[in-house]
Amino acid sequence: MKPLIRLFFKTLRVLIGPFLLLGNWLTQPKGIDRPPAEQQAIDARTHNLALYHYPTCPFCLKTRRVIRRLSLNIELRDAQNDPVHRAALIAGGGKPQVPCLLMIDAGGQQSWLYESDAINAFLNSEFGAAPAA
Repeated sequence: MKPLIRLFFKTLRVLIGPFLLLGNWLTQPKGIDRPPAEQQAIDARTHNLALYHYPTCPFCLKTRRVIRRLSLNIELRDAQNDPVHRAALIAGGGKPQVPCLLMIDAGGQQSWLYESDAINAFLNSEFGAAPAA
């Protein structure tokens, strides 16, 4: 019974995935327009971040939209189609759940943040536009 259920959901993802990607492409958010020096500082801060994702995962789409809206230069690692990235996600984070944000601090220490809402909250708090005074 389990293989049948897995086959059903895999087929559903294959059928719906292209429509999710098309909808995301058609409704892409506009990124923040920052002065070049400020954008370079943001890029330097995001240099040690990587998002493990599946291309058609709705939660991953949600996180990638926030990355685009905030104009962040975060490396995207496809854990669905790239076995090297999938193995790194499981070895480092402990489970193949996506989205997952890998954060490497200045000392080389890795921390893994799961759940799209937690990742989006972190990105908004760290890189979101400053509130108007």
